[in-house]
Amino acid sequence: MPEKVAQKLDTLPVAPGCYQMLDAAGNVIYVGKAVVLRNRVRSYFHLSANHSPRTQALVAEIADISWWVTKTELEALILENELIKRYKPRYNVRLKDDKTFPYIKVNWQEDFPKIQVVRRMRKDGARYFGPYTSSRACYETLDALRRVFPYLDCDRKITGNDPRPCLYYHIKLCGGPCIGAQSREQYRETIQQLMQFLEGNSDKVLNQLQEQMGRAAENLQFELAALYRDRLQSAQRIAEQQKIVSAALEDVDYVALAQDERTADTAVQVFMVRHGRLVGRDSFLLEGAEVFNLQANNGDSADADPAGTSQLGALIGAFIQQFYDNVAFIPSLVLVQAMPPDQAVLEEWLAEHRGAKVQLRVPRRGDKVKLMELAQENAAEFLRVRQAEQAADTNRQTEAVAELQSALHLE
Repeated sequence: MPEKVAQKLDTLPVAPGCYQMLDAAGNVIYVGKAVVLRNRVRSYFHLSANHSPRTQALVAEIADISWWVTKTELEALILENELIKRYKPRYNVRLKDDKTFPYIKVNWQEDFPKIQVVRRMRKDGARYFGPYTSSRACYETLDALRRVFPYLDCDRKITGNDPRPCLYYHIKLCGGPCIGAQSREQYRETIQQLMQFLEGNSDKVLNQLQEQMGRAAENLQFELAALYRDRLQSAQRIAEQQKIVSAALEDVDYVALAQDERTADTAVQVFMVRHGRLVGRDSFLLEGAEVFNLQANNGDSADADPAGTSQLGALIGAFIQQFYDNVAFIPSLVLVQAMPPDQAVLEEWLAEHRGAKVQLRVPRRGDKVKLMELAQENAAEFLRVRQAEQAADTNRQTEAVAELQSALHLE
């Protein structure tokens, strides 16, 4: 152990906070949080500790330590998030590529809200939905919904007095508020229904379209009734693709993980259930994840970190911190494959983001267990496909180099 590190271990405070591990070049290689800084940081250097190979490699590189004292565990968690974003330490678990994910933005603060795909959420009065794993997923979602809920796709000022509409009006992808064919109230009602669909509340929207069709027919507005009929049928087709997984009409996220024990490649799958319907799923790759026993679904992994907690739960906790720091909606219940060791502070942090109570739970019985198993299977399949793609890319590069060597008569 370097003398500088040994000296600092004697001065560590008995308080919550964050700590940084630095290598000989002064690079931040790991960031962590602790309820008691002295106990947590010292645990890395206990000779009797049963450290994982990755933790042993980390300890071997530590040349210096720094820390920040915080008032609460929650402050420590928030600071840890910020430091990981800033330094991207190679021994921390983090989302691969660390890219910003796209969102669907509804400019609800405008009289005639426009729809956009953006990379960042802002406090500007707009409504955000996501994140999505790719821009393509955003646009595919909007393409399907626009056929049911036509919306504006231009920058013109809406007065209702334009002499002619654009092409989208003629192909029924816009209601034509620019020419007065649709009032402000009618347009906003359409966008409200689109947002409800994005929230997963499709049943409410279907009932509204049914009522609108009925009222139009009663008033002998047969063209309008036919329009609502077509929208209703299209909306029903989309809703049918959202599998009903719970009769409780609840909002739940499922977070499951799969890892290749040989390579330590790790994938996470998130299932999003809204109003009892499985409305979306996202897959992510993690960097900095170490090998653990995936059979220990209850989180009682034998290969533990320095604090003796489950590596599986710790990995899921690290993912939760990064993923839910950038989502537009957090449900009241997040079901996890294994419980993170810092459950209480994570729930407090999630509640602060959501503005209401959030619970972390491990499903124990019934349909929730089956859906969690399905999420795990999807995580494993996503990982298998990504590994196959990477292997194919490597093979293509090898073949290309061999062909070039042959063409240039190189050995």
